[in-house]
Amino acid sequence: MAYRPVPTRRNELGTELGDRLRRRSGVCDDGAVTTAPPLLCLVIGDEELLATRAVTDLTSTVRALDPEVDVRDLEAAALVPGELAELLSPSLFGGRRVLVLRNGQDAKKELVTALLEYARDPDPDACLVVMHAGGAKGKAFADGLRAAGATVVTAGRLTRHRERIDFVRDEVRRLGGRCAEDAAEALLAAVGNDLRDLAAACAQLMADTGGRVSAETVARYYRGRAEVSGFTVADAAMVGDVPAALEALRWALAVGVDPVPIADALADGVRTLARVAAAGRGNAYQLASSLGLPAWKIERAQRQSRGWSAEGLVDAMRAAADCNAAVKGGSEDRGYALERAVFALRAARSGSATTGGTR
Repeated sequence: MAYRPVPTRRNELGTELGDRLRRRSGVCDDGAVTTAPPLLCLVIGDEELLATRAVTDLTSTVRALDPEVDVRDLEAAALVPGELAELLSPSLFGGRRVLVLRNGQDAKKELVTALLEYARDPDPDACLVVMHAGGAKGKAFADGLRAAGATVVTAGRLTRHRERIDFVRDEVRRLGGRCAEDAAEALLAAVGNDLRDLAAACAQLMADTGGRVSAETVARYYRGRAEVSGFTVADAAMVGDVPAALEALRWALAVGVDPVPIADALADGVRTLARVAAAGRGNAYQLASSLGLPAWKIERAQRQSRGWSAEGLVDAMRAAADCNAAVKGGSEDRGYALERAVFALRAARSGSATTGGTR
């Protein structure tokens, strides 16, 4: 008879599988916490860190019941039905088993048939974990596991700024600390969007700060050493912070960031600010649909717009256009052209812009 998760109050096992996977790194579809590890688990999504963490936590949950658990980790494309029967059939010596199948979307048709047949009546001492990238490929397999009652853990990529902020704050909380929103923003700006880098940075900050992560802490640890993007330069330039913009620019160029995306980021910052300023004051979420911009970007532009005039934005657009022309073939020194653009944006913001290009 197939196992079905039974909702119950949280216990030792439920705390790990429920709490540690409940956030974006994996949430059971029905939110239930089970009395035992699931016999079938579908980890769906292509974010490697979240998928790997989900499998690790689930394996740890099984190991809490049986320290001698036999864990097998295989590629679905390389497995044949005969091997599956051997891996999941009851052992003469007893004991629990965990079979992790990676890239389930690549499983051959015969294996999918065998797996779905097994899923209808799984061995109570075995745990089958299928990792699936999501998407159209192998969708029938994933749907079949869902229909068989598999516990579903989501591990999709975090594509929104808000999701990454929540990930950083949840990561620090998972490690036993606290992280303010401005600190999470600062860490994203300093480290970048890669979740592994962010998780490592959170762990390092936790180890060094005793659990309370602030924006000042992030600035102290990562100033001048972090990965810098063109948007880091643009954000500082748009608020008139020339020292921060030049520091970020020189660091970006030193670590090999191409000047073209930096110039594009400056132009994007000016365009966004002009569009948001023209829309007037208002709720960012209400303006999002009409402007075709995410709410977080509108909120940031609203903060940056203080101190800008309509004439200043016109001058800034001209400076951004000149900078783009310079870095895309019009200047022999593209770094200097970018530095000139930073000063030109500060002058435009203060109303002291003068004519002249950035070449």
